[in-house]
Amino acid sequence: MKTAITGTAGFIGSHLAEKVLSEGHEVIGIDCFTDYYPKDYKLNNLTNVLKNKNFSLLQTDIVNCDLTSVFKKVDIIWHLAAQAGVRASWGDQFRLYSDYNILGTQRVLEAARVCGVSRLVYASSSSVYGDVNEFPMRETTYPKPVSPYGVSKLAGEHLCMLYATNYNLPTISLRYFTVYGPRQRPDMAFHKFIRAVLRSETPVLFGNGDQTRDFTYIDDIVDATWKAGILADAVPGIYNIGGGSRISMNDVIDLMQDIMDQPIHPVRSDRQKGDVRHTAADISAAAATLGYAPKTVLKDGLSQEVEWLKSIANGGIYGY
Repeated sequence: MKTAITGTAGFIGSHLAEKVLSEGHEVIGIDCFTDYYPKDYKLNNLTNVLKNKNFSLLQTDIVNCDLTSVFKKVDIIWHLAAQAGVRASWGDQFRLYSDYNILGTQRVLEAARVCGVSRLVYASSSSVYGDVNEFPMRETTYPKPVSPYGVSKLAGEHLCMLYATNYNLPTISLRYFTVYGPRQRPDMAFHKFIRAVLRSETPVLFGNGDQTRDFTYIDDIVDATWKAGILADAVPGIYNIGGGSRISMNDVIDLMQDIMDQPIHPVRSDRQKGDVRHTAADISAAAATLGYAPKTVLKDGLSQEVEWLKSIANGGIYGY
């Protein structure tokens, strides 16, 4: 089977490409290597897949390239390409989010329609919910994003629904809840905390630490994303993908201290605009339709990320 993964060199995309290839399928990987973080980091993510004869890498921009020629004879598209980052999405930078996350998604959908793709899976985000009063968050909860990034991801979901309704293009949108694990982006909290400790530096914690997140390990995210694309009876729609590891940041620091066997005393800073107070996913819909069940508890997954960062520290990657 011929598949395509946009954003294939990113944190989630590279792991997903490895999974799809391991199942014996062909992957066209598309990535434009934006400068949100260095290209070398992303190329390192692709170390394994670049060796696979069933993988081809297309370095191009989904906003400007001829996607209909790329998606010819493609059966499934996993659309993960996006401009990431809640805090960076304000001000003049929003142009990047509107281009890559909204216009880019529309262009992927249009090309998928023209080419007769059998299914498209869209990587959305828990950021679409904003601050809610009832937990866990359900797909039926009215979304009220509190960041431009969240607005752009919600717009992508709406575009998917439009193409599903008007053109019968089967689309599945997955609302990822705080993904962590090996290859996590260097701007994300766990990566920054662990790296600071390994460098004997003081990490920065935004807010008072009482904010909670439903953390989801990368292997569980890949499992859900793979199933959304491959299962014939996966019903098009929107699904929460959480890890069942809702915990406060203060408790995360305690857990990290235990794993790394050393005290961690972060500098406390003001809460950042666009950061939600709490997240928690109701994953019952994904469980029923995709057979999704997260397998990795936070302590085990966090230990894996610590070991990965230790290994790349020795290899001189990610700024070490």
